[in-house]
Amino acid sequence: MTSVGTGYDLSVSTYSPDGRLFQVEYASKAVDNSGTAIGIRTKSGVVLAVEKIIPTILEVPDSNKRIYSIDKHIGMASSGWMPDVKTLVNISRNEAWEYQKLYKVPASPKIIAERIAMYIQAYTLYSSVRPFGAMPMMASMSGDSPQLYMFETSGAYYGYKGCATGKAKQLAKTELEKLDLESLSMQDAVKEAARIIHVVHDDSKDKLFELELSWICEESGKIFSKVPQELFDEAVQYAKRASDDSIDDDDEDL
Repeated sequence: MTSVGTGYDLSVSTYSPDGRLFQVEYASKAVDNSGTAIGIRTKSGVVLAVEKIIPTILEVPDSNKRIYSIDKHIGMASSGWMPDVKTLVNISRNEAWEYQKLYKVPASPKIIAERIAMYIQAYTLYSSVRPFGAMPMMASMSGDSPQLYMFETSGAYYGYKGCATGKAKQLAKTELEKLDLESLSMQDAVKEAARIIHVVHDDSKDKLFELELSWICEESGKIFSKVPQELFDEAVQYAKRASDDSIDDDDEDL
């Protein structure tokens, strides 16, 4: 930290002379040290994909997931500090339940997104708390309209056609920008999501990882759920072939 930040990172509620909240920025750095998560929104649905790093071969497969169902029509994925991720998931589920209990209809994704953002932002206001070290993304459908939101550690949130968080977010964003998201089918979106996760994965640092894929679309009955196993396997094979072709092209360039 440069001298301009000296002493201004002791409290999250203290601005530096140049208008920065350093603890909020530190929280973003915590997110950048975790596995990559991406979201892809097409005309007919949303796909969430996560690179879940496995720290040891002793870990039970399919444990410590990073993609969660909030309601039947809302799902969430996140990079970052796992306890913070789970806390935000529980908050989101409670908000969705309270909305449905009060209004007797499924929770509005836009309202849930606003409440999550307000909760995250509240943790940047008081010196007795710290910001959440997580940047969740939320996939949902409201009628026939798919929606994808991503939340910053500051509490700001935006709607996206494609977004990425985690250690390889810049490379993932570059790959997302190459896609024609408007004309992409959901099956192709699943395959591209798997391909991007495999492309951005760094074997030299984290050899072991699990790919998580979930979607919400007409094919899933507008319910947020895991991608069917047959399509999942097909997407993984497609991703591995694309990754191998990329390596071969790099070798030819050398």
